[in-house]
Amino acid sequence: MGWFRSGLFWRTFLLLSILTTVSMASWIGMISTMQRGAKVEQTAQLVISVVTITHAALTHSAPELRRELLFELVSNEGIRIFTLEDSDVVDPPPDNPLMPDIARIVREKLGADTQFSSSVNGVAGFWVSFKIDDDKYWLMLERERLSGLTGVQWLGWASVVGVLSLLGAALISSLINLPLARLTAAARDIAQGKRPAPLPEKGSKEIIGANRSFNQMVDDLQQVESDRAVILAGISHDLRTPLARMQLELEMAQLGAEAREGMQSDIAQMDAIIGQFLDYARPTEAATFVTIDISGLLEDAARAAERLPGMTVNTDIAQDLLVNGNATDLRRVVNNLIENARRYGQTPGTGATEIDISCRVKPTGLGKRVVIEVQDHGVGVPDDQIEQLLKPFTRMDTARGQANGAGLGLAIVERVVLRHNAELIVSNRQGGGLRIQILLPLAE
Repeated sequence: MGWFRSGLFWRTFLLLSILTTVSMASWIGMISTMQRGAKVEQTAQLVISVVTITHAALTHSAPELRRELLFELVSNEGIRIFTLEDSDVVDPPPDNPLMPDIARIVREKLGADTQFSSSVNGVAGFWVSFKIDDDKYWLMLERERLSGLTGVQWLGWASVVGVLSLLGAALISSLINLPLARLTAAARDIAQGKRPAPLPEKGSKEIIGANRSFNQMVDDLQQVESDRAVILAGISHDLRTPLARMQLELEMAQLGAEAREGMQSDIAQMDAIIGQFLDYARPTEAATFVTIDISGLLEDAARAAERLPGMTVNTDIAQDLLVNGNATDLRRVVNNLIENARRYGQTPGTGATEIDISCRVKPTGLGKRVVIEVQDHGVGVPDDQIEQLLKPFTRMDTARGQANGAGLGLAIVERVVLRHNAELIVSNRQGGGLRIQILLPLAE
């Protein structure tokens, strides 16, 4: 059942195998039923014919020629004639489902006193009794002349047909599963930021239609990415240029210290929000992935965070852990998590922020993963609202305190993590605060 649930190939293969087995069993049963009557009649007529011909030959032959006749029957026909004695050791007839019907038909022709045996005096064969006047005789036929396919032969043929059927089922399952496997691999490439090769537009009309639609979707997504790059460049130029001019004019204006600080804070906030929008929309290209020393990257980020006022950073980072990814994007992820903790994770009643950063290797079902963990000691988030944190433009201000920003920090983290084929887990820390885990594949 695990194989049955694991994928379309095994599911199709198992269903085809069951169908083939049931069909074979039905055919064998039907053939056996249809052949039973014909087999009984054929065997009975053979026995009757042999006994009748032998009886006639012995009756009408001269006494001096009977020995020679018996020799010819043994040599050429495999028929032996013996005198029936009361002292003969007679075994029961052959244990065959057809034997009762054969015996009934033969006795109807040769007489009700006809006897059958599978062995007489230790000699195995198919024995039938008959009479010539008052003398009784045994006629022995070789079993090979009466036997059809044995159970071993039936099993052998059934095994050959079964193996060929299973190979055919495997081939059919592969052909059915191949287009879907290609589509799954292409969709996985898109999820990882890669541009997949065009899917072949051949096969059945359903496969052609699905592959053609998928190829068109890939082209449309590529065009959207190109258009977005142009828009991002426009936003960066059209918005940040006026902000820079405003900052310059503010420096030259004759304003009080309080008004100047307020306007500078507003400009810095607008510039940070624009930066968040750009980070959220910027694609992470898999082609830019390189091997990164994630341990060193986390230590650098921790040292930078310790220099911020009111920050305490506790680290437990294993050394020399390597992952594949975009160094700039992963650094942005770590900085976003630290900034998130700094803004929202202040320890209640202290006004200061304490952050725990750890990194270690953890074996999983998908291989070894590097687990990055960032925790704060704040008030945390209600459990029923944790999923909302990952949605764009969402801020849990009521739970985490007032802060500036567009609510894109964790949304940016999630987008980058997914493009790195990693996993993001958000939960509350025991004792208060938010815990964020990132599971990255360990580089070879």
